[in-house]
Amino acid sequence: MADTYRFGIEEEYFLCGVESRNTLRTMPKGFIEKARGLFAADIMPELLQSQIEVATEPSTDMGHARARLIEARQGLGEIGRAHGIMVVAAGTHPFAAWTRQRTTEAARYDRVMHELQMVGMRNVICGLHVHVELPDPSRRVNVMTRALPWLPLLLALSTSSPFWQGRRTGLMGYRLAANSELPRAGIPDLFFDQADYDRYIRTLVASRTIRDESYVWWLIRPSMRHPTLELRVTDVCTRVDHAIAIAALYRALVRHLDRNPGVNGRMTGASRAIVCENLWRAQRFGVHASFADEATESARTAAETLDDVLTMVAGDAEALGCRAEAEACRDILREGTGADAQLEAHAAAEARGCDAKAALEAVVDHLATATAGVLRTGAGRPCAA
Repeated sequence: MADTYRFGIEEEYFLCGVESRNTLRTMPKGFIEKARGLFAADIMPELLQSQIEVATEPSTDMGHARARLIEARQGLGEIGRAHGIMVVAAGTHPFAAWTRQRTTEAARYDRVMHELQMVGMRNVICGLHVHVELPDPSRRVNVMTRALPWLPLLLALSTSSPFWQGRRTGLMGYRLAANSELPRAGIPDLFFDQADYDRYIRTLVASRTIRDESYVWWLIRPSMRHPTLELRVTDVCTRVDHAIAIAALYRALVRHLDRNPGVNGRMTGASRAIVCENLWRAQRFGVHASFADEATESARTAAETLDDVLTMVAGDAEALGCRAEAEACRDILREGTGADAQLEAHAAAEARGCDAKAALEAVVDHLATATAGVLRTGAGRPCAA
């Protein structure tokens, strides 16, 4: 089945109190166990008790994955209401303070927090991770390196983190700024081949710098547990259709790179530096960004960049049966990302006379309804003038 480039999707959500709209400090007893008994998707705790993760099983059908995510989001929302909880898909929570977060009790998380200290507590962020299986897992490092130039576009399409700690950041994707505090995060270095990467991992493990390969938290990485190349650059998408579109585009891109080894076959230090610059532009402007293009030594808009990659991978997307889903990335450009929608909800709340606190709470209300797929134009609580 590996030649079908099977994929799986992981989404992280915030759990918020219905009354406070703030993130929970403590996971309700029995919440995850009840969810696990109802859904086909895997439900798992995350590093912080205010977070939860959903993972779809390996699949070749984008529609199947979409149905699984909708089932999980809506089901978690229903269970949450019985516990006074709202489920929110956003890269950052609009006003949750990192100082009030509590770690999930588990041996791995204890080890992670012992290493990370304050940096771990400040990691109040949620991402979308997409795994794609390669026919030959030893090629993952090569494909990872050659995929780097498209990470900024994938981030731009997913941006859903314009607020942090109760403030508008001026960025569409602030999540990566918080994530960059972690060690072994960001863009991978340019590894020569699989053996070069293996030597890096082997040295870190032998020197007790890391426990195992899973402690490498790059924005794209070979998975330790699965024969997949894992995309990690993306914010969790507030809307399911956006997540599916990005997953389809990434899946087609992985197939194309795996089957066409000459594409980006000569990545250099300059190439990587340009990726880093474009990643910042994606964080700052989202889909409204323009990117530096190494081939033409000019600027190209996100729309032009998306057109290029969709044209390049059209045959791959067709072969994988996900061309319509990949093409739906154009809808994200037209409609705006989760970050655009949050800023619109915030502006609408301010126009209704909401004060600063109530305007941020209105953003959480928008996120909760959009996460479950219930979009209400103009919805929002009335605010006192």
